[in-house]
Amino acid sequence: MFNTIIGKDISVAKNFLDQGDIVGIPTETVYGLAANALNEDAVLKIFSAKNRPHFDPLIVHTHSKDAIKNYVEDIPFLAEKLIDAFMPGPVTVLLKKKNIISDLVTSGLDTVAIRIPNHTLTLELLKQLDFPLAAPSANPFGYISPTTSHHVYDQLQGRIPYILDGGPTDVGVESTIIGFENGESVVYRVGGLAIEEIENLIGKVQLNLNESSNPKSPGMLKSHYAPRKNLRIREFEDLITEKQKGNIGVIAFDEYVDVIELKNQILLSPKRDLNEAAKNLFAAMRKLDASDVEKIIAVKFPEVGLGRAINDRLKRASS
Repeated sequence: MFNTIIGKDISVAKNFLDQGDIVGIPTETVYGLAANALNEDAVLKIFSAKNRPHFDPLIVHTHSKDAIKNYVEDIPFLAEKLIDAFMPGPVTVLLKKKNIISDLVTSGLDTVAIRIPNHTLTLELLKQLDFPLAAPSANPFGYISPTTSHHVYDQLQGRIPYILDGGPTDVGVESTIIGFENGESVVYRVGGLAIEEIENLIGKVQLNLNESSNPKSPGMLKSHYAPRKNLRIREFEDLITEKQKGNIGVIAFDEYVDVIELKNQILLSPKRDLNEAAKNLFAAMRKLDASDVEKIIAVKFPEVGLGRAINDRLKRASS
């Protein structure tokens, strides 16, 4: 057991990582649980702390395109365009890995999910390290992803020595994951970079968001991001009917329901900004999960922009 500390000292985080320990780190998407991606013993500590199954691959984080080249066989043209346009940022590319990346990190796949996070503290930390970081979300496996250092502490205190505090995350949902098959671009997880932005840059992409027990990339498991209370997705007009079924909490976009107590309703963006809604999603789920409501009803969001990612997280949370 550790005496878990929250702090802002990059050198302390670096010291723990150099020693093969695991550390909570901020990114622009969610907080990650990081370890030396080239050290299998360190990576095993991630799976142990999260109680994460080994068949679910991890994302590798590094600080530059040049650094990415150290860990992958090749960067295809379309991947290079994405890296140049959107990294650092909330996108992950799936590329053929070099042998330096362990099969433990990739769950035996010959591809590695890799990205450059857009957070000042973590980018500086990565530049000071001699290795990349494997870093899934810093929460017990299957539970709501953390968007503040205190979310990490509440769930993993005693299991990790240090949490690097970078403030609340800017994006609030995990990165979009995109791979390349037979010259085609394939999105495996919708996330913090909208599909529309990707297609504006590289053309039409295929969506392969199948729920899987043997995933090709992180974030494809059917049940994920879930509160402990039962969560269901409904259309807005169905909420009045749901009220008759007990004490419910509501996560909605921009409009309250008259028949449900205001204290049990959370609007993710009163001004109908899907980016703001995505940023607030996981915190809202946590708040209602800790409240006295019996179950949580989430209103389906528009299937555009980051609305796709919100609906994806809600769907997996309801499984």
